Amino acid sequence: MARAAALAACLEAVLGSRSNANRVFEILELLAGREEEEEEEEEEEGVLCAARTCSRLFGALLERRELFVGPLPAEEAPLGGNYSAEDKYKIWMRHRYNDCVGSLAELMGHDAFQVKELSLCTLMKFVELEAQYPLIKVEWKGCLTFPRELLKVVVDGLLPLNEDASLLISRFQEYMEYDDIRYFVTKAVTESIGQVMQKTKERPLPFYQQNVFSLISPINMPNKESDMVKFMVKQDNWEELKVSKLQAHKQAFEKMWLSFLKHKLPTGLYKKVLVILHDSILPYMNEPTLMIDFLTVAYGIGGAISLLALNGLFILIHQHNLEYPDFYKKLYSLLDPSIYHVKYRARFFHLFDLFLSSSHLPAYLVAAFIKRLSRLALTAPPEALLMVIPFICNLFRRHPACKVLLHRPNGPEDMSEDPYIMEEEEPSESRALESSLWEIKSLQNHYHPDVAKAAAILNQSLSEIEDDISGLLELSAYELFDKEVKKKAVDVPLEFEQVRGLFGKKNDIFAEHFTLD
Repeated sequence: MARAAALAACLEAVLGSRSNANRVFEILELLAGREEEEEEEEEEEGVLCAARTCSRLFGALLERRELFVGPLPAEEAPLGGNYSAEDKYKIWMRHRYNDCVGSLAELMGHDAFQVKELSLCTLMKFVELEAQYPLIKVEWKGCLTFPRELLKVVVDGLLPLNEDASLLISRFQEYMEYDDIRYFVTKAVTESIGQVMQKTKERPLPFYQQNVFSLISPINMPNKESDMVKFMVKQDNWEELKVSKLQAHKQAFEKMWLSFLKHKLPTGLYKKVLVILHDSILPYMNEPTLMIDFLTVAYGIGGAISLLALNGLFILIHQHNLEYPDFYKKLYSLLDPSIYHVKYRARFFHLFDLFLSSSHLPAYLVAAFIKRLSRLALTAPPEALLMVIPFICNLFRRHPACKVLLHRPNGPEDMSEDPYIMEEEEPSESRALESSLWEIKSLQNHYHPDVAKAAAILNQSLSEIEDDISGLLELSAYELFDKEVKKKAVDVPLEFEQVRGLFGKKNDIFAEHFTLD
């Protein structure tokens, strides 16, 4: 309480008379944590009090226009007769303001989150006040007076190299709702990525890159210019500036993501980017085709990353006429046992269904996909089988030429007789059309009755109407189990012969020596 009272007295003195201006150092020293304290809690409380005091002090000075406007002379530089006593005071106080900003920027890396949060909010208050009362001298009409350098300080504080700042970034997201803040943050992030990643020589920086992703992934871009109505501050000539144009926002957004994605990413981050790419990034780019290189490289990596890259590639192929050589060959190679187990299974099969929807695909290609799916189904869990069997039935409906796989009486009955070459990477060389679906025949004896029933459909002639598999894509083992538990049996089989002996067999030798009494 005593410290708070002392700081309040300092604040009142500095704002009350310029003769007390030097007392600002008492506040700044406490803000920088230069005073020796007995306990860490006291030091933290002192910093918080000093930050609140600085917020009120420099907020008032900005509003009263008592800080120097224009290019700031160096503090050590001699001020000649060009400057009045009023100017010299404003220059000196502007340097103190810069000291305060520097200390707050350092405090964004403090151990205590409360200190980080207050530092962030104080700096953003200064951003808003500087936008209203610019410290940049307007020399011509159209000159932008937004405090970009101050906002860059904030962005750099949100993107530390060696710690996770996601909590502080989530606190900052409320400011990203302002269209002008979002625009200048995207530019500041692009600049930061260029400065930081250039020094690492293509070596990933997991914490830094994760922080950048946490900051830019929740960005909500406007769909049209009329949606851009929420600005922190509007200048007189606002309509003439780039910051009011949707095209400029898209360019800045596009440049930011391209600069982020051109550097090597940790695998986990790669997946997170691909999950949101089709929905939150591509629709807001001026030229989505610039993502071709990133997506084709991701598609070639294999595994879950390739599965996730399909979404973005689908948009580029269907909406932007991307030509991808050997696309179906690569898609065929993605079919491995993991596709029935990965958490992106629903998304993959939804896109897989779209890619195989064309009736112009050659029969050998579709047959190869059917055979590979069927072979992999032998080791798939029941929830995946209940989805893939109707999926295969739909492929037969679209491509009747493949029904030869069903109607081959003297075809192979197991793997040893099957001419299909599972290891062949080229679908045309896999000999799928010479085979039969003995795998689905095997599934008719599956331990799960629903799977056996679904597989038995292929014994009958298929209807022309396709099955709707959208409700089966996300079917889980929990749902299957829950369904079985809640199922009510109508007829319960009962034992009609009384059990005798240990094992219950009639004329069992054990029955002569053991009883169940």
